[in-house]
Amino acid sequence: MYISMKDILGHAHRHNYAVMAMNSINMEMARAAINAAEEECSAIIINIGPGQMAKHAHASEMVPMIINMAKRATVPISLNLDHGQDFKVICDCINNGFSGIMIDASIFAFEENVRRTQIICDLAHPLGICVEGELGHVGQANIGDEKDIDLYTNPDQAKKFIEMTGVDALAVAIGTAHGMYPECKLPKLDFVRLALLKDRLDMPLVLHGGSGAGEENLRKAVDCGINKINVCTDAFQVAKNAVLAKVKEAPETDYMNLCMAAEAAVKQFVKEYMHIIGSNNRYVFGKAKIETNE
Repeated sequence: MYISMKDILGHAHRHNYAVMAMNSINMEMARAAINAAEEECSAIIINIGPGQMAKHAHASEMVPMIINMAKRATVPISLNLDHGQDFKVICDCINNGFSGIMIDASIFAFEENVRRTQIICDLAHPLGICVEGELGHVGQANIGDEKDIDLYTNPDQAKKFIEMTGVDALAVAIGTAHGMYPECKLPKLDFVRLALLKDRLDMPLVLHGGSGAGEENLRKAVDCGINKINVCTDAFQVAKNAVLAKVKEAPETDYMNLCMAAEAAVKQFVKEYMHIIGSNNRYVFGKAKIETNE
């Protein structure tokens, strides 16, 4: 079933678990995620970024396909624009059926971030589309700026941001970063800040840069209030490793079998991730389990 990301995140917020938002740039990745969700009785969010749509995962092909697969599923599925910054791209996604929009104006001063985010909320909310904003700034793992506390989300400022924009979810900066961390390095997350943000805002919170964060960090982040975890780099790496392993095992294998190997590996990865963040076994035939059993 294809629904607004707001409904998925609202349920996760009320019941203290997180939903995986996995960037998917082809049929195999999207189908792996949705089939994993079916088997684990979990919701899932399919993310696509503007750069991914421009380079490879063209919206004209990907969006109808994902929505079609989602509508056939028996668990909740959402399609979300990841890190939308360009106004035209965001409007195209709103008009073409996305059920979630992440407006990332975090590089701007507070007032400009509020203004841009407000505009997107005004456009998306009447259509039932969820809007995620970002306050603070999630950096890049390859330059190590996730350690810059000045980039972290300020709880007092976050409260004002929510009141002024009306966003449905907030991406917070607490020490993760996008991309791949140096080998054998795990980020140090500010869980005290996260717990304070959850208490002050009482709404769905989002962790960007979930790849490479480590299982213990992910579990604790969920315990402290994270309800959506974005995953891209790890999923891409899983698919790549599966293809390389298949080529090594059977050099004569054809392209279809390489795609099948990648899809199977990503599906297993998603299933295991769902157990870590607690989204498995939350839905039965598209309906949330009764309150007493959740």
